[in-house]
Amino acid sequence: IAQVVDDGDNLRVLPIVGRGVAQNVKDVMFLRGVDMGITQANVLKHYAKTGELGSDFMGQIVYVAKLFNEEVHIVVRPDVTDIKQLKGKVVNLGVPGSGTAITARLLLDDLGINVQESHLADVDAIEKLKSGDIAAAVFMAGKPAPFMAWLKGSGLKVLPIPYAKVLEDAYYPATLTHDDYPDLIAEGQSVDTVSVCAVLVAFNWSGDNVRYRKVAKFVDAFFSKFDELQKPPRHPKWREVNFAATLEGWHRSPAAQAWINRAKQGTSTASKSNFDTFLAQNAGSNGAPVSDEQRAELFKAFLEWNKNQH
Repeated sequence: IAQVVDDGDNLRVLPIVGRGVAQNVKDVMFLRGVDMGITQANVLKHYAKTGELGSDFMGQIVYVAKLFNEEVHIVVRPDVTDIKQLKGKVVNLGVPGSGTAITARLLLDDLGINVQESHLADVDAIEKLKSGDIAAAVFMAGKPAPFMAWLKGSGLKVLPIPYAKVLEDAYYPATLTHDDYPDLIAEGQSVDTVSVCAVLVAFNWSGDNVRYRKVAKFVDAFFSKFDELQKPPRHPKWREVNFAATLEGWHRSPAAQAWINRAKQGTSTASKSNFDTFLAQNAGSNGAPVSDEQRAELFKAFLEWNKNQH
């Protein structure tokens, strides 16, 4: 984001390394100088469970954009064939406070699978898996995840996660394929899993606050230059992002909503002009008025015509 949006003295984006998706929310709320952060959509459920930020914290945090989905990867030894077999086993959930740890805990709770928790870093978890000291390790990352290359030749595998009804409110269904991980998934085969979306968030400043204007300036640059993020060599996940998408349970940043409203208004005006041009070209040469029914049919044809104009 910084590489695309940063514009010298006009707009500078200074990335800092956070301490996980839960802490990122707290940093946006409480850490001086932090304007925005990246978290995960299910952090709402996490803080609803812990109560750490009180009952009204969602009035203080707004989302600038729904970003890409990050897939859950559960890596296991060859003898594990069903996620239910992890009950009572040692499973690495990732570093405390990380998106992996939060998602893994919520996911296993939803599925009713109680495990012995381990909280190792990714590299250490893979070594413990190889040695048999732990039964599984959970990783969160947008596919294809570079760290999965560490598993080549290990004999380990990715465990399917069934998309149970209890997961429908908080997760999206996802699939890992041979193209994603040719060393782990056989050609023609796939592994079902679930994903959680990453979210760019900001503090809910009032419109007359200088911090609100900083966020609004970023929004204008980020949304206006978004096409650049979707071009190579950027991660292919950017091509999945629709920054105008609605995120259920969250409040959108007023600055982001204002930008989207302006863009829609511009699109609507352009579409009206294009339709009038199309109508003039297709309504016949006798000058007879076009009925409402004819106009409706012509508008359907216009939608197809308009697609071919870009």
